[in-house]
Amino acid sequence: MAGPTHIARSEHNLSSRNIDSDALKVIRRLHQNEFETYLVGGGVRDLLLERRPKDFDLGTAANPQQIKKLFRNCWIIGRRFRLAHIKFGDKTLEVATFRKQVPPETDTERAAREAEQATRRETAAQNGTKARRIIPRDNTFGTAEEDAFRRDFTINALFYDASDRSILDYVDGMRDIRNRTIRSIGDPNERFLEDPVRMLRAVVLAARLDLTIDPAVSAAIRRHRGEIVHSSPARLVEELYKIGRSGSSERIIRDLGDTGLLSHIAPELDRARSDGLWRSLAALDRYRRRFDDSPPGLCNAVLLGSLVSSFTAIERPRRRAAREPLTKRPLEVALGLLPVARRDVERLRQIFDLHTRLTGEPLSPRAKRTLTQRSAFADTLTWMEIHSDTPESADQWRVDAAQALDAQDDGPRPKRRRRRRRRGPRKGDGGGTSEQGGSGEPGNSA
Repeated sequence: MAGPTHIARSEHNLSSRNIDSDALKVIRRLHQNEFETYLVGGGVRDLLLERRPKDFDLGTAANPQQIKKLFRNCWIIGRRFRLAHIKFGDKTLEVATFRKQVPPETDTERAAREAEQATRRETAAQNGTKARRIIPRDNTFGTAEEDAFRRDFTINALFYDASDRSILDYVDGMRDIRNRTIRSIGDPNERFLEDPVRMLRAVVLAARLDLTIDPAVSAAIRRHRGEIVHSSPARLVEELYKIGRSGSSERIIRDLGDTGLLSHIAPELDRARSDGLWRSLAALDRYRRRFDDSPPGLCNAVLLGSLVSSFTAIERPRRRAAREPLTKRPLEVALGLLPVARRDVERLRQIFDLHTRLTGEPLSPRAKRTLTQRSAFADTLTWMEIHSDTPESADQWRVDAAQALDAQDDGPRPKRRRRRRRRGPRKGDGGGTSEQGGSGEPGNSA
């Protein structure tokens, strides 16, 4: 490995004024304790492309326990690879220890691990306990140089040194930033087989940041696009929702369809590529671009509806038999092998049902108050803002909800009924036994 290229402040456009102040505090404290630390990854990339970063992630030579000793507001997370999360109010900074590329597990190593697991199960069965599962560890710490070469694309492997405001470039990433090109670190065929989700991320980055994909990367995607089915379904669902929150979902879905990845990820969505889908995603993108960060109203149910409303109907299924409970029959949305959470589908159905009520016939004040108290009310207003023909009606419903809340707070409080105390047996009634009064003497009169 060659040494890094040091790019001085005068040769790049990244200003420390655009870096989160808390991230700079963390870097300074780690520097004061002699731990090499940089701003890394997408934060550096986005600032160089003159975009507002979503996150400010840090890479350091300190291990998680050393980081925790320096910051009281630090929590260590992760099982395969330990990460430090430093919290500042609602904000979380992720600090990762430099690590190196771990070679794939050999057949001998895999056989040894499986044999050890089998031995643990047998011992646990004899002792009447449950065997603890062995988790392969990725805590192979390394240097900044090894960490750079472990990353996926060159534009994601640049390190910003806050001490002298320079950039460390091990992989010629600045050239690709200037050329606005996505190029793989190493052979893209090997890197995509290591982690097929990288193919998806290459397409997403190109569409979201308006970059071009290196021809070698494009060829590798066409050759290995079928490997995406071997990725974790949960990761793919998470990536799909990230696409919805990106503000460029229409272009990304179009490009995923053109590369052939979409047919393997969600064939139903691939077959639904039509004007209806593009209108839905364009409306979602217009709403998202109104905000600097993803608004809380963009929940998974709203994102899911924007993707599937053009080709599937979300409604409560009818009873097949009188004794069959309605709640036992699940609502389903098919998106290939992606595990769409049932709670998101159920919330989407509630949004559709409530949207019909809010935009239908005029309602009485009592009916309005009832609808504004539904759990899906806020999500439904977000849906109306995005997809309704009359998005301004969402503002009127917010006014109605506020008025209903004020009326509820200002209204007379219902009187509480006083519970009458039970009188003890009166003197002379002959009821002063231990079973009735709790003692052998007559009870006191009230």
